Formats: sequence, C-alpha cells, structure tokens
Amino acid sequence: MLLALVHTGAGLAAAGSLAVTLAGGLTERPVAVAFGVLVAVGELTRWTGARVREPAPLGTAAALAYALLGESAGEHTRHGLAQVLTVVLVASVIGSVPHTARGRGPTTDQFARRVLAVGFAAACFQPLYNEGTFDDWTGPAYALLLVALLTLTSLCDAVLAAALAHSRTRWPFAPLLRDELRGLLGTGSAVCATGAVMALAVSVVGLWALPVFSVPLLLTQLSYRRYAAVRATYRQTITSLARATEIAGCTPAGHARRVAALGLAVGRELGMTEPGLTVLEYAALMHDIGQLSLVDPVPAGATAGLSAADQRRIALLGGAVVRQTGVDPAVAVVVERQADPCREQPLAARIVRVVNAYEEKARAAGPGGGLAALEDLRLATVGEYAPEVVACLARVLSREAGTARERAG
Repeated sequence: MLLALVHTGAGLAAAGSLAVTLAGGLTERPVAVAFGVLVAVGELTRWTGARVREPAPLGTAAALAYALLGESAGEHTRHGLAQVLTVVLVASVIGSVPHTARGRGPTTDQFARRVLAVGFAAACFQPLYNEGTFDDWTGPAYALLLVALLTLTSLCDAVLAAALAHSRTRWPFAPLLRDELRGLLGTGSAVCATGAVMALAVSVVGLWALPVFSVPLLLTQLSYRRYAAVRATYRQTITSLARATEIAGCTPAGHARRVAALGLAVGRELGMTEPGLTVLEYAALMHDIGQLSLVDPVPAGATAGLSAADQRRIALLGGAVVRQTGVDPAVAVVVERQADPCREQPLAARIVRVVNAYEEKARAAGPGGGLAALEDLRLATVGEYAPEVVACLARVLSREAGTARERAG
C-alpha cells in the first residue's frame, strides 16, 4: 500500500510539473540547462551495484541546490516548483540511460525519493522566496536557512527510505531508520553541504561556481568508489575462507552460506543495525572454520550434537584462525563465543549458534524437518539456545514460507 502511494504521488508530481513547464516554457534557460547538465553528470557517475544510501551524490546535491536557488549572479531567479521538478526529472532520466541499458539503472524507489525530496525542498523555499518572505534574510542567517531546509529534507527522505525498505522487506522499521540517519552523518552531510554551497555561490558569482564546487564531491565519490572496491574484495576473501571447510569435506556444501543468510534475516528481525549485521554475516560464514584444525573430522560437520567441551574447543580453534586472517576482531569474538552459555554470549553469537543448530538438525531430519528442528531447539536444555532468538527464527521461517506460498500462488 505504501509503495503504491509513494510511487503514485511521485508520478503525479512529475507529470503535473512536466505539463505545467511544457505549457509555460522554461524560464532562465541557461540556469536550467546548467543545473540539468550537472544533475545528468551526477547520474552518469552514480555508484552501481553498491549498497550505499546515496548512489548519486553529485546529482542529488545539484538537484537540491537548484531547488533552493533564489538568485544567479545577484539577479532574482523566477523558476518555480514545477520547473525544478521538470529539470531534475529529465536530467536524471537522461543521465540514467547508460546504466539502465546495462540493467543497473536506478530503481523506482530511488526515482520516487528524488522527486519527492527535491519537490519538498522546492515547495518549502521557492513560493516563499518569490513572495519576498526571505528578503530580510542575509549573510549567515540566509546560509543557515538553506542548511536548515536541506537538513529537514534529508530527515524526511531518511524516514521515507526506511518506510519503503520496511514495506518491501518487512524488516523492523526502527533499525532501518537508524541506519538511514547514520548515513546522513557520512555522504548525506557532504551532499547537503555541497547543495547549500552551490546555491549560495551561484547567487553571488553565477553559474561558473557549479564546476568549481562540484570537484570536491566528485573526488570524494572517486575515493569512496575505491573504498567500496576494497570492501568487496574483502568480502570475497572471507567467502573464500568460508568455503575452505566445504572443500576439505568438513561441512556440507552451502552450509555456511545458508547459516549466514538465515542469520542475517534473524538479526534484522531482532533490530540489529548494519555494522552489527556485517559482523554477524562474516562470523556466520566462518563459524565452522575451526574444524580445519581437527584430526578427526566431525561426521557431516554437525557440531550441534557434540559435547559442550568439544563445541567450545572447535569455537576457540576457529577464533584463532579468524584472528590470523586480519578480519575485524569482533568477528573472531563471535566465532569464539558461539559455544558459550547463551546468557554470556553477545547477540551475534546467540544467532549463529541457534541458526547453525537449526540448519544441521533440519538437514539431518530430511524433507519437512524444519518444524522438528525448531521443536528440538525449543525443548533444549535451559541456557543452551537463546529463547528469544529461537522465537525470532520461527517468525522469520514462517514469513518466508508465507512469501513462498504467495509467489507459488
């Protein structure tokens, strides 16, 4: 329902703006074209395939700057809300064509958010500015006004992004919103600052300010692209290490990936944020790596049926191996403590222990063994498995089963 409402609202705003602009024509064409070109360049240089809050920071900064532009080289501008949305929408579509042709273009949610965020900023600023409401706002007061409007726009966009993600995934809204707000402190703050500086600079020196103030954000984007490439390589290395137990015949094929995927779903359900989920994913992928140090392999790699002492020994061996790889020490802690009593474990270790036991028990029980595995976890000795994690796992499995039925139907 929310997805349809947001997409419909953004579509109506875009269509109405296009109609109004086509009927009345563009005002101040050089300004509109300059900002349109900058938005298009921002879309051309967008990040694709990366999990970032703002994939096109330059395009977003330019769009927000145009929405909050009141003067150009000291002359009052006359573009309004409709023209702002039209220029931003057309430029975004043009800049996205190469990415869309490769199947990596922006999603409908991203387009809707861009339209609604820019529309909100322009609606808060353009009518009041054109009526002379801000005529007495000069110097630092005017700069603070732009920063305040951009901050408010960013906060509203963060709430919208979290709501859309919640509607699509059914993950808890609160941790999604925390992740969005945390993202504002990074790239989000740079986008807001660049947007405000662009609007202020163009009002004083004209359009020549645009390329000058675009360079820092482009350089930042290039640096972040390299950082993302390093992180991708880092994750591939961890995935390869996790497969070592499968290649050695210690664990069944795909076991680590299944534990990681289900563990992430449980972690999100329990409200973990992105940094914690990353540690959880890496620990789940490497939770069995201690079996490589065993002289006698565990049958089928099933550690859940071993004694507490053996489980603890394998966990400590795994933690020692993880520490030698240079991975975040927090991952090693989770691997080491997955065999501790549940009350003494961090949340990530509780999740890895429960999900690993469920996966092993369900596999051993054969087709339809998931319910039996859950029942075994519920009836286990007190302190062996965290009851809140078992209950959360049951909810996740029930929701996934319902989704599968809906798709089949």
